[in-house]
Parts: sequence; C-alpha cells; structure tokens
Amino acid sequence: MKIATYNVNGINARLPVLLRWLDESKPDVVCLQELKATLDKIPEQAIREAGYEALWHGQKSWNGVAILTRGAQAHEIRRALPGDAEDIQSRYIEAVVGDLTIGGLYLPNGNPYPGPKFDYKLSWFERLNTHAAGLLASGKPVILTGDYNVIPTGIDVYKPERWVNDALFRTETREAFNTLVGQGWTDAIRHLYPSDVIYTFWDFFRDAYGRNAGLRIDHFLLSPSVIGRLKAAGVDKHVRGWEKSSDHAPVWIELS
Repeated sequence: MKIATYNVNGINARLPVLLRWLDESKPDVVCLQELKATLDKIPEQAIREAGYEALWHGQKSWNGVAILTRGAQAHEIRRALPGDAEDIQSRYIEAVVGDLTIGGLYLPNGNPYPGPKFDYKLSWFERLNTHAAGLLASGKPVILTGDYNVIPTGIDVYKPERWVNDALFRTETREAFNTLVGQGWTDAIRHLYPSDVIYTFWDFFRDAYGRNAGLRIDHFLLSPSVIGRLKAAGVDKHVRGWEKSSDHAPVWIELS
C-alpha cells in the first residue's frame, strides 16, 4: 500500500502536474494540502477520471486539505482539529481507509516571528499534540501526515544558521514537534534514512531547487502498530522540477 502527501500549492493552478504525478506514481492514498479552493472550485471530475475518490475540505484562497483514495473508500471521521470551535481554517481532515486511521494536516506556517501568526502556530500545535495522544491511546494503526511547516533538525535544512528566527525552525516549534514524536510516533523518513540529506520543499526564488537549497517540512508520523509494516519511503524530488510545479515535492511511504 502506497500512501503519499503532497502540498500542491493551489490545486487548480497545479492540476496538470498533480494528474501527471498521480498517473506516474499511482499511490493508493494521497493527502493534499493548500488546495486554495472552495468545494465548488475543486476539479472533482478530473480527479475522478484519474481513478480517485476524495474527501475535500476546501477554503477560499487559502489552506484546504483532502484525502484521495484509489480502489478503497475513505470514511471521514472529522474535518477539524478539536480544541477550538472558533478556528475555521481548513487545516485538518481525518478518515479511516481500510484498517488505517489517516490524519492529513497543514500546520500553520507561523511567520513572521514573533507575532500573532506564530502564537497561532503554537496553539494549533498544542491542539494537535493533544489529539495525537488520544489517537495513540486508541491502539489503532494511525498515520499523521502532511505539511508540518517544521524543520526538525539542522540536517533538514540548507544552511540552518540562516533559519534560527524563522517560525519553521524556532526552538519552540522544534520542541513542539519533539513533544509530538516523543509520545511514541516514528518519523518514517528518518527511521529509514537517519543521516541522509533529504528535502521536500524548495523555494521558487534564488534557484533553490537547482542548488538543492531545500527544507524537509513534509512528514509521515507512524503509530507503533504501523512502523513494523513500513517497507519503503521517499521523496519524488523530480516532480519539483516539472514546469509549473508546486514548491513542495510529493513524499510517500509503502506499507506491507
């Protein structure tokens, strides 16, 4: 079973790239982020013709998450992170696919630091950690994946000294991520490749992709009952080099 996460950075603007990648990679489940479209603007027919059914949670101009499935049905559990009924940003969707509970997330960027956006990032992170602890306590096989907007360590960013006051690399952000992982989750990429330089995002500016000046901010966290099924993981880096591609590349895992 192949599961992927992909921040498309605008599903309509990147639709040809998304469809090309789906045809090439053929993942069974895909969590998408940054749809930047409401439901009436989602290209549902094109996705269906590509062989996928989907749960959509869109938002005008910003945010937006989805879970796509091929050959299996996703049964929605929730489309908001618990803990703040007034938070209307579409950043989380959770469903059961087969025996797996999959949470697709788009954690706030948090820049500029300091400021209200960074405060929102940390409060959202706290809610995520609380919800994740409950998912772990269920004992069910769970995957939390998406754009975390977190650079976990110095190896996960090109020239880390330039990022010390960026919301993605701030001490508070990394501590929140470490708290989450410390509950008992496993970072799939680092589990298989503990010391490799692996990036999932390259800025559109300063030829970041050409220089491989990237970040690793798209992650798969696996619960204990999933980690034993992990066969492979990787980043489809070449997709970032396609014309009119997102600034993120798809990240994937394979489970037995």
